[in-house]
Amino acid sequence: MRIVLGLEYCGIGFCGWQSQPQGCGVQDALEAAVSAIAGEKTIVTAAGRTDTGVHAAFQVAHFDTPAQRPFTAWVRGVNSHLPSGVAVLWAREVGGDFHARFAATQRGYRYVLLNHPVRPGLNHGLIGWHHRPLDADAMNRAATHLIGRNDFSAFRAAECQAKSPIKELRLAQIERRGDFLLCDFRADGFLHHMVRNLMGSLVHIGAGMQSPEWMHEILQSRDRTLAAPTFDAAGLYLTHIRYPAHFALPESSERWPFA
Repeated sequence: MRIVLGLEYCGIGFCGWQSQPQGCGVQDALEAAVSAIAGEKTIVTAAGRTDTGVHAAFQVAHFDTPAQRPFTAWVRGVNSHLPSGVAVLWAREVGGDFHARFAATQRGYRYVLLNHPVRPGLNHGLIGWHHRPLDADAMNRAATHLIGRNDFSAFRAAECQAKSPIKELRLAQIERRGDFLLCDFRADGFLHHMVRNLMGSLVHIGAGMQSPEWMHEILQSRDRTLAAPTFDAAGLYLTHIRYPAHFALPESSERWPFA
């Protein structure tokens, strides 16, 4: 059987999603938990590989197993073997044509940014922070230059392994809620550090250090050195994954307080 899981996790204490030799990835923890229930070593594949310190309000992963288990075993049973920062939300059986990574048609991230003179304490590691007042309207005007199918080389990490820097960004939107800015990005795919690099430049614009038109100049330059530094990982969440309708899977989770 091919089983698909919906899960959430806090990135604090993990070295990102991907399995590492020292066993510090979320994938390592999930594979160990699933293997305990399946009764054999099981490999898990996710929709997206989040970086160190990045969280997932909604992640999707699949695995193949000959083990016959009720779905409650793949949820509550697996959760009983997971560290407290990771939780399976649901489990479904899917056909062999499903692939958590390659079948996804859209992914979405939300950056949660506290815009306040005083740094966060209670939510340290869970939200980003900028102390200077930010103009959300200017940031939204800048974001319009990013929409569409573009070469995002200027916002690509040097170690990015993607075959092409061309992605279709379908949503780039900043919403102010009191002292918080909720920054949403949806695309057919993302480059390594792409959202954090976009956030760095958007914050520069919001703080009045550059005009909204600067975003267009950076994008067209395809030069990473001309953009702002990479922003902190703390406030970044994987929030949205879309699959073709025939799989009948949820696209997001409503459990998250910043939904």
